Amino acid sequence: MTIQMNIAEAKAKLSELVARAEAGEEVVIARDGVPIVVLKPARDAQAAAGDAPTSRPIGFLSHLGPVWAAPDAWESDNEAADFAAQSFEADFKPSEPRKQP
Repeated sequence: MTIQMNIAEAKAKLSELVARAEAGEEVVIARDGVPIVVLKPARDAQAAAGDAPTSRPIGFLSHLGPVWAAPDAWESDNEAADFAAQSFEADFKPSEPRKQP
């Protein structure tokens, strides 16, 4: 069953219309008799969207999407470790001891 109401009437009966839409009825809100909005339960809207999120992401970088890392991102990199060790040795060779005056 479809219910159609103009905006002013729908504003006054919004709680009732939401309950009816949750129950499975199609609720159409019109402006001057022309349908402009259809109310439907969020679970139906998410199912129609396919992979719509079930909850909103939290965090200040959430607009960038999910974080991705290569599968081996946390594995040891021997080449980098060897390079760092060589650089450290080259920069910090022990110097001649100071002569006391």
